[in-house]
Amino acid sequence: MRIYGEEHPNQQILSRIATNDGHGENSSYFDGWKAYEKDPFHLTDNPTGVIQMGLAENQLSLDLIRDWMKKNPQASICTEEGVSEFEAIANFQDYHGLPTFRKAIAQFMEKVRGGRARFDPDRIVMSGGATGAQETITFCPADPGEAFLIPTPYYPGFDRDFRWRTGVQLLPIHCHSSNKFKITQAALETAYRNARNSHIRVKGILMTNPSNPLGTTMDRETLRTLVSFVNEKRMHLVCDEIFSGTVFDKPSYVSVSEVIEDEPYCDRDLIHIAYSLSKDLGVPGFRVGVIYSYNDAVVSCARKMSSFGLVSSQTQHLLASMLGDEEFTTSFLATSRTRLCGRRRVFTDGLKRVGIHCLDGNAGLFCWMDLRPLLKEATVEAELRLWRVIINDVKLNISPGSSFHCSEPGWFRVCFANMDDTAMKIALRRIESFVYRENDAAVQAKNKRRWDEALRLSLPRRRFEDPTIMTPHLMSPHSPLVQAAT
Repeated sequence: MRIYGEEHPNQQILSRIATNDGHGENSSYFDGWKAYEKDPFHLTDNPTGVIQMGLAENQLSLDLIRDWMKKNPQASICTEEGVSEFEAIANFQDYHGLPTFRKAIAQFMEKVRGGRARFDPDRIVMSGGATGAQETITFCPADPGEAFLIPTPYYPGFDRDFRWRTGVQLLPIHCHSSNKFKITQAALETAYRNARNSHIRVKGILMTNPSNPLGTTMDRETLRTLVSFVNEKRMHLVCDEIFSGTVFDKPSYVSVSEVIEDEPYCDRDLIHIAYSLSKDLGVPGFRVGVIYSYNDAVVSCARKMSSFGLVSSQTQHLLASMLGDEEFTTSFLATSRTRLCGRRRVFTDGLKRVGIHCLDGNAGLFCWMDLRPLLKEATVEAELRLWRVIINDVKLNISPGSSFHCSEPGWFRVCFANMDDTAMKIALRRIESFVYRENDAAVQAKNKRRWDEALRLSLPRRRFEDPTIMTPHLMSPHSPLVQAAT
């Protein structure tokens, strides 16, 4: 007789999603976060702890938002000035979102892109952060087992956001440092052909612009190549543009929304944008993600799916007021870009002083740092050995390129906008000390090899060929030569 609730010993009682590794957290990228959480740096409480340089947060301009909120208390229903709106906002639950919020988001997206693109508030779909937006976009065009192509290196979190619950695959478009990791037509064709040869149906291309982790923007010609390619192959193009407001240097930012305006034969039903306020405003805790699609069916489906991860009405209300303040958003974006540019310059100049170079970048909250000269050999294993030393000894959490699926060992992403000036200076001093130690060790090893080689060449060759000849230092008390001498 079988007792209710009794399970067979070998029967799995949890789902595949609950028990598989699709979340992607078993990687060096997230291991670095765990190392920081165990021993977090604090200037006074833990000055020898791990400095977090693996988290792409924009903390350089939060003071501007704080100041705006002080001057505009009516924007929040939690203040005396704004509490009169409490009932209306607290009871609002339409998954279309507050009309004022969608209008303000559309206007802000236009401003970030220099007014060169227009966005329809009715196509704005809310989501709980960029993670939710990216997953929702994936659910709409692709079924489990199908695939998106993605240029490498790419953000490790995409393995979770796009794959874990959707069952969709991510297949690499391999890019290389020889052309600054730019996407080429040949690389696109190769990735697509490899998928077809493996009998995998490709439903689209996923790309980030500006790039995470490269900190670079995509040029107009490359974007045209991508748009043309997806139109030719009848697949989707998902453009992650969550760092679009962090572009702080030339060349100017070009959004896919601009490119399709110049492409009259482009099928806009294939184009979708993921956006967020986490990076541009520096408010990841607000969990504001946006899906913008030119496809009516995707907008409709995504809006229904957004019920699983809406933005709170209180947050919508606050941001509708803030983003609707044209004077504030203009000033904020200009100041934020200036501060990001200055911080990156300080950081990269500090690296250059010890011979470390980064990929030329003009956007983002991070640098793509080249530590290939410090590798013992050009392998992923050597890269991870170096990374462990930097985590455990230097006490910096930087992210190895292999966790971003980079095909060239020795590149690392290092974030510079999630700390104050003091922490940045301490991080640079730690890097400087580490590089000097590594260089000293390398010089000593090189000198020893030269000395050994010089010694070998200076000694007569026959001393190494005649086994009966030994130096006095090598004679043992039991040597036949000693016995013969006596």
